[in-house]
Formats: sequence, structure tokens, C-alpha cells
Amino acid sequence: MFEKENMRVRYLRTLEKIRSFLLAKKSREFLIFLFFVFVSFCFWLLQVLNDDYETELSIPLRMKNVPENVVLTSDLPPVLKVGVKDRGTVLVNYLLGQTLYPVTLDFAEYSDKGSHVRIPTSSLNKRLASQLNQSTKLSTIKPDTLELIYTRGQGKKVPVKVRGEVKAERQHYISEIVYSPDSVMVYAPKDILDTITAAYTEELYIEEISDTTRHRAKLLPVKGAKFTPSYNDVTFLVDMYSEKTVDVPVIGINFPEDEILRTFPAKVQVTFQIGLTQFKNVTAEDFVVVVDYEKLHEGTDDKCKPILMQAPSIVNYARLSPQEIEYIIEQKITFND
Repeated sequence: MFEKENMRVRYLRTLEKIRSFLLAKKSREFLIFLFFVFVSFCFWLLQVLNDDYETELSIPLRMKNVPENVVLTSDLPPVLKVGVKDRGTVLVNYLLGQTLYPVTLDFAEYSDKGSHVRIPTSSLNKRLASQLNQSTKLSTIKPDTLELIYTRGQGKKVPVKVRGEVKAERQHYISEIVYSPDSVMVYAPKDILDTITAAYTEELYIEEISDTTRHRAKLLPVKGAKFTPSYNDVTFLVDMYSEKTVDVPVIGINFPEDEILRTFPAKVQVTFQIGLTQFKNVTAEDFVVVVDYEKLHEGTDDKCKPILMQAPSIVNYARLSPQEIEYIIEQKITFND
């Protein structure tokens, strides 16, 4: 109760102070001055708004009567930017008060003009002028041409591919790229559809990833084509490198039929990097190490360089040890009956 009484007293005192301030002689003179300033501003504003100005209005654009079997593969702009000239009072009414209704195009008017129709916006002058004051003059319409591209159900599935550069952290690599979905539908007129073989994502630049990374990427637009869906969830599976060594026998190639290669040692070590998930899947049988008869002259008299002729695509930085081995060539012994 005590607090409520104090608040009431403070409220009354505040009102009294305000009343005293407003009724003071200097305050009355200041308020009268402000009143005349406001009146002067209003007269100035009316004078200014009586002059002609130019501004740009945004008028919505719509398309109607599109058949169910028709897919629009070009996007009409959502609004037309219309440049107009008139007195300031009229333009203020457009900007603050008057509602501008959408300009609606009827698909039926253009359906017999091919799958790629160009509509000059100058042909819409009458529709635009009908909802403007008679004194208003149209000066510009942007864009100056509308492109209507459509197809009557023509489409196909195309694979999704990544554009850009994605790098894994040191000692890691991207083992697989998973797309969801792995293909998308593309709709377009036949002449455009035949040129599309894949749907490419926007350019991605990701560095130093060390774990599975998922990214939703927009598909790069193609003029006159529509992708469904227009985006793709791309997952980069990351694996860690490990080093592995296997013993691979050395075989000779391009040797004459009556000669045999003997190498010392008979096997060489192949050391390579491979992801942990594939570590157990790669064995010595997946490699082929050879000595080429035609290249024996490149070595010394008793040594040659083995060549890694075949290796799985999933291994990296494969190297041989030793890089030179001793060899002899023996003649085959044949027995005549």
C-alpha cells in the first residue's frame, strides 16, 4: 500500500512539472515557433510534390492456364520494373497507397508459337497503363523481353556430378562421393535436352576435411532446362591412409621362347599407401612386377630394374624395393625324340 501511494505521488509530481514547463512563457514561444515551422514544411512539401519526377514501380507478373502436361523450363521474373513519370503527389500515392495488380499472361496465347517464345514487354503497355493514372507516362520496362521456354513432358534422367575442388586433410583421402539422389530428372525442349548429359553442382571448394562431410549443393542452371530436384545432397566419405608392404614375384616379359629369366631375389617388396577400410582387401596377387627383355640394356651387365606394371587403382605412392636386382638368363633345354 505504501509503494502504491508513493507511485501515485511521483506520477502527480511529474505531470505537474510537465504542465508547468508547457505553460511557461519561453515554452509557449518555442511551441508556437515549432508550429509555424511545421506549417512551412507542409507548404514546401506540397510545392515540391507538384513538380514532375521519375520513379520505378514493381508490378507482379503471373502466368495462367498452363496445362498439366506442360513444364515451364524458364523462370519468368516475379516482377516487372516499370519506370514512370508524373507529379510527385501521384507518385507518392503509387508508392504508399495505391495497390498495383499483377500483370497476367495467358499461356494459351503463346502455345502455338513453338517451345521457345520471346515476348517483348512493350506489348504489355496497355495492361500496365490501365491501372495507372491518365497523367502518368511509362518510360521504361525491365526486362525488355520475356523468354518463355517450355516442354510438353519431354525429360530424362541424368547423373549428378560435382564441380569444384574438395581436399582431404594430410594422411586422409576422399574414398567415395555419394549423391542423394544419384540422378535427377531434367525437362527441356528436345534440342536442349539432347545436349545435357549430366547435372553439375555449383562449384564447391572445401579444404582439409578429415571426416565424412555432407553438403547440400544447388545444381547449376541450364538455360531452357529445369532440374527436379534443383539441389543435391553430396556426401564425401573420408578414409585415413595406412602403409602396407607385400612380396611380389618378378616375371619376365618379351623374352625369346628359348630363354628363361632368373632374378635374385625372386620377389621384390611393393610398399604403398591404402585406406584403412581397404587394407585387408589388397594382396600381392593384385600386383604385377616385370622385367622387360627389351629394356635390359638400360641396366648394368648383371643388374636390371623391375617395373611395376599393374597395381589396384585404390593404392597410392607404390614403390619397389630393391629398385635394382641381379639376374641371369638361362637357355631352355629341349630334348629331341
